[in-house]
Amino acid sequence: MNKTAIILGATGLTGGILLQKLIDDQDYSSIKLFSRSKIEGLPSKVTQYIGDLLKLEDFKDDFTAHQVYCCIGTTKSKTPDKTLYKKIDYGIPVTAAKLAKANAIDTFVVISAMGANAYSSIFYNKTKGKMEQEVLNQDINRTFILRPSLIGGQREERRTLEKIGISIFEALKPLFVGALKKYKIIQPETIAQAMLNLANSTNHAKTIITSDAIQRITKNN
Repeated sequence: MNKTAIILGATGLTGGILLQKLIDDQDYSSIKLFSRSKIEGLPSKVTQYIGDLLKLEDFKDDFTAHQVYCCIGTTKSKTPDKTLYKKIDYGIPVTAAKLAKANAIDTFVVISAMGANAYSSIFYNKTKGKMEQEVLNQDINRTFILRPSLIGGQREERRTLEKIGISIFEALKPLFVGALKKYKIIQPETIAQAMLNLANSTNHAKTIITSDAIQRITKNN
C-alpha cells in the first residue's frame, strides 16, 4: 500500500518513536513532518515542512495525507504563560483537525491527557478538554483521542518534578488494579503503537481512549 501520513510533534518523545515506526512500515510511502526544527538523517520518504506551527494554516496546500498523527503538547514548567500554552495545546491540534477536514483526510489521531475536561476549573485540564471538543466538532470520519496517564521514558530536557512523579508511580504500580489501571505509567512506545494500530484499524468511530484502553489496544494487536 502507498499511504501518506502526517506527524505533528515528531521531535518529541512519542512523536519520534511513531516516526520511526512509520519509516519502518512498508505500507507508508510518504511521511510529512510539520515542525519548528529539522530532524537530520531521515530517509527520502520523509518530507519536512519547517515553520511556525502556530500558523499551521499557512501549510494548507501541503497538508494532504491519508492520516494525521498529532503528538503536540507542552508542559506547565516548559510553557508557564497560559496564553502561549493554549495556543500550543489547543490551537495547533484544532487547526490541524480543521485542515484535515478541509483536505478530506478521514483519519485523525491526537494525544490528549488524562483528566481532560472542558468544564474543569483546572486550566490545563480545561484546555485539553476544549481541544477534544473542537477536534470532535470537525466531524472527521475516524477520530481517535488518546488520554494517556503519566508518560514514562527518557527525555532530553530535565524535568525534575516529573521524574519524581514517575518514581512514585512506579513504586505504587502494584496498587494500580481494577478501576485504577488507567493511572499506571504508560510508555511512549505503547502510545505510538496504539496510535498506529487505531489509524489502521477498521474502526470508524469518533472515540476517546483512556490510558488502560491504550494498553489493551497495543497488546491485542
